Amino acid sequence: MAETPPIGGTTDARFAAVADAFAANFTERGEIGASVCVTVEGRTVVDLWGGWADPDERRPWQADTLVNAFSVGKGFVALLAARLLGQGRLDVDATVASVWPEFGQAGKSSITIRQLLSHQAGLPAFHQPMPDDAIYDWAAMTAALAAEEPWWTPGEIHGYHVNTYGFLAGEVLRRITGDSPGRLLRELVAGPLGADVHLGLAATDDPRTATFVWPDFSALALEPPPPGEPAADHAAFGIADPIDADPIDAMRYAAYFNPSTFSGAGIINTRAWRGAEMPSTNTHASARGVTRIYAALVGGGTLDGVTVVDPAALAAATAEQVDGLDIVLDRPSRFGLGFQLAQPDRPLGPDPRGFGHFGAGGSLGFADPASGVAFGYVMNRIGSRWQNPCNQTLRDAVFAALT
Repeated sequence: MAETPPIGGTTDARFAAVADAFAANFTERGEIGASVCVTVEGRTVVDLWGGWADPDERRPWQADTLVNAFSVGKGFVALLAARLLGQGRLDVDATVASVWPEFGQAGKSSITIRQLLSHQAGLPAFHQPMPDDAIYDWAAMTAALAAEEPWWTPGEIHGYHVNTYGFLAGEVLRRITGDSPGRLLRELVAGPLGADVHLGLAATDDPRTATFVWPDFSALALEPPPPGEPAADHAAFGIADPIDADPIDAMRYAAYFNPSTFSGAGIINTRAWRGAEMPSTNTHASARGVTRIYAALVGGGTLDGVTVVDPAALAAATAEQVDGLDIVLDRPSRFGLGFQLAQPDRPLGPDPRGFGHFGAGGSLGFADPASGVAFGYVMNRIGSRWQNPCNQTLRDAVFAALT
């Protein structure tokens, strides 16, 4: 058993089991560095951080340590969309092309914003290889997506838009407001709430940002390896190389690895990655920051006198849009208008009305309206992606304390 690393913070006595579970994540489950924060009806009951912000164990994780939280950021994109919905500036049943005219080409003229926000648009990947540096070029990425032909008939099925979602939904937001998603998040949500969450991280924040320990995907390429050569290891993502002509396999592969840098392979700790705006994948946050935003949402959209979304719009955004087999993930998924919704094999608490978003490696932010719980958890290594034991044990301990 590994030694318990430095752990700081506070825990309400009723939630002592959460602190025990957090410590066990380091000694029993391979955690390197992490933080977890929980509020109940706006009151902080858990605020813990521990371990190391670097794999060499030279920088202890601090109260304000930031780290890449991956798809946790999709929940914040969903919040921004809900905010515009509540202001009457976004009509989810209008076509995407009505606000983004170039999008209407290649058989996409009838795709609605509702379908796009709920992963039904059929655009989880690019058909043709994209250059690695395209991820830093918002105009190039959105232009390429506007020109794409859907992989399926939009609206008939759904599939998780792993890396394209942020560019698609983000461009809709930009067309309506004139501002980038990162600026909208900063000025409309994170700033007013005092939430330490960033989409487009300033260089001045690099010293307090954890190094993310990433599998070695440096050899990845979109094309399959030559005969007799080993394929790159994609076990952390649960997908296979597209070694045959199966279009579904090719789509799943491309959703993660076209461009080969799409999911952060080889570049995740660079200044270019941290500073870019890729809303699906590179939001940086502390657990406190994630929880602060969800504390507002569990309260109907308002916290400490700051309203970030209209309650009716939030209810619409967290109402089920799709549920069932996800063609990209090849397992069930359930979505509202961008928010992941609780499902039996991936609960967000005992109540099915929980909503939020998981991130690669195990990061998680969610709200459980029934209990008033807001939860944020971030860490700096890739762990199990679907059933992550580190966030599972923390969630279980929180709700056990409430029974």
